Amino acid sequence: MKRYIGVDLHTNSFTCCFLQEGEKEIIRTWSLQGGGLEQFIKGLAKEDEVAIEATGNAAHFCNMVEAHVARVVVIAPWQFEVIRRSVKKTDKHDARAIALFLSKDMLPEARMKTEENAQLSSLISTRSQLVKLRVSLLGKVHGMFVRHGLKVKKEALTSKCGFARHVEGYSGWSTLERCELAVIESQLGALRENVKQLEKTITDFAKDLPGYENIISIKGIGPLSAAVMLSHIGNITDFKNVGKLAAYFGIVPKVSNSNETNNSGRITKRGNKLARTTLVQCTLIAKRYSPYLHAFYEQIKSRRGTGKAIIATARKLLNTIFHTLKNKWVFEDFTTFSKISTCNQS
Repeated sequence: MKRYIGVDLHTNSFTCCFLQEGEKEIIRTWSLQGGGLEQFIKGLAKEDEVAIEATGNAAHFCNMVEAHVARVVVIAPWQFEVIRRSVKKTDKHDARAIALFLSKDMLPEARMKTEENAQLSSLISTRSQLVKLRVSLLGKVHGMFVRHGLKVKKEALTSKCGFARHVEGYSGWSTLERCELAVIESQLGALRENVKQLEKTITDFAKDLPGYENIISIKGIGPLSAAVMLSHIGNITDFKNVGKLAAYFGIVPKVSNSNETNNSGRITKRGNKLARTTLVQCTLIAKRYSPYLHAFYEQIKSRRGTGKAIIATARKLLNTIFHTLKNKWVFEDFTTFSKISTCNQS
């Protein structure tokens, strides 16, 4: 008989609640290492259903369990507030709540990435963190110039030669400041090389991803941006329509409807921030080359302002990306694109 198994997973252990019709619930805790997971798997049956929250090690748990049960549900925690808002926060209570909602088929499922997409996303995230660290160090150096009454543009410090020229061109540095600048210069050099290495690895790997040749044909989307987009989107067939993809990117408005009140607010900003930022950056470039996107942007800008015009145009570009990946289109000349129904295909 089918069992519904709710799992509260931690890095070193997991607690399970077994629910079966007509039977008393069973709650048990296993160690994640030392054979505990293997022992749990041995007790599973093919008709069982298992549910688990999306955590750092959820993918590993699913990979180990999914071949032994009928279904594994990974819960989207931002859509399942029962556990987070519970006043009785214990492993047993969480596992019981998960099992109960699983038995009613009322759990919001999270979208799991493939192993290669997860690894690519991790590499992209590391590159983003290194870029932020580089920007932070450059800001620190810029502040040192300002403290001495010197006006230097941050952009002038980004290159190795520009940094050395401006730092060596001022003789008023103290001994402590020279030491600090030398260390920062060394770190910036290492960061510069590491970022280049990561970017090459990311773009080389992305070239073999399904949809790369399609999405790169859109003017405004470069190799690195294509890698970010594809790693975030994954399999485009997972999205029923472009609205679902827009919600996944977090560029749909918040909606609150109650009785006769109907309010629409700012965009939700749910999902991956880097992917959303990349989409907006690609939009700003694409509208320079596409008369269609530029005209749409200017039309919205005149009525609703720059910020909303950028997001609306980003939604329009995402619409193009969706259909391009869905239909495997390759643009011969994106600048002549006007509507989805008339875009060039090859």
